Amino acid sequence: MRALVISGGGSKGAFAGGVAQYLLQEKLHKYDILIGSSTGSLLIPHLALGNVKKIYSIYTSVDMNNIFDINPFVVKKREEGDVVSINHFNVLLQFLKRKRTFGESNKLRNYIKDNFIVEEFNQLKSSGCNIIVTVTNLSKNEVEYKAIADCDYDEFCDWIWISCNYIPFMSLATKNNCEYGDGGFSSLVPIREAINLGATEVDVVILETEMQSVPKKIGKNPFSLMIDLFQTLLNQVEKHDITIGKLAAKTKDVKLNLYYTPTQLTNNALIFNKEKMKLWWQQGYDYAKNKSELMSDNLQ
Repeated sequence: MRALVISGGGSKGAFAGGVAQYLLQEKLHKYDILIGSSTGSLLIPHLALGNVKKIYSIYTSVDMNNIFDINPFVVKKREEGDVVSINHFNVLLQFLKRKRTFGESNKLRNYIKDNFIVEEFNQLKSSGCNIIVTVTNLSKNEVEYKAIADCDYDEFCDWIWISCNYIPFMSLATKNNCEYGDGGFSSLVPIREAINLGATEVDVVILETEMQSVPKKIGKNPFSLMIDLFQTLLNQVEKHDITIGKLAAKTKDVKLNLYYTPTQLTNNALIFNKEKMKLWWQQGYDYAKNKSELMSDNLQ
């Protein structure tokens, strides 16, 4: 069985879309298992249906207004690049409402349902393809994997949405008497889960560089510093997941094909810039193509 695993990475999911497009349309890979974490959860239902054109349109047209009903960010243009700071009015409003997060992302839930309709869900569920999204159960301090086979339409859309909720900047969700957040907090690159489900070859898209080539610029205000701190912690989760995945693959003789981003795409993956995301999609496609050609040359 072949599996596709897509890591978390916010707006960098556009790069993963480009990689997946090449693997599906040019390499003609057929996947029995697709597992996503965070932004990967948004991608996998459409990829499983072969709706590459549709998910491309979604990722290259989405903006902050499609995601946040309370946006905690202000993006300021600078010569050295975009600088992210706090939206003091919105954050103060959240405090006055006694909310526990800086922002609210209920619009994203509606956006998911608008673009992944009941008919597509039913088609996917009847296909027998194993589609799984990753969420973090904060109440129990553990990862949970939600399979489409075990859900109805509303439940599955909720789990996709929950998988993407990067708290405390997005909504904190309550479901089944537990509180949930972004799947990446507990399993950013769920390789081992794909192997546990019986995959014998796994294509893994990791939305981060394999090695950090230049020192990272640390935020110049408390809000951006918090984002950088979260990213550092998630990078450690990512390295752990990849190490565990490689060990599981070696033990069970599973072939892993790893697709990292060749360069650092952004310092803040919660900022959705349409033009940059179009560029990242094309970069993902080109990277997968070049990697495939290089692998073919090495086999000759």
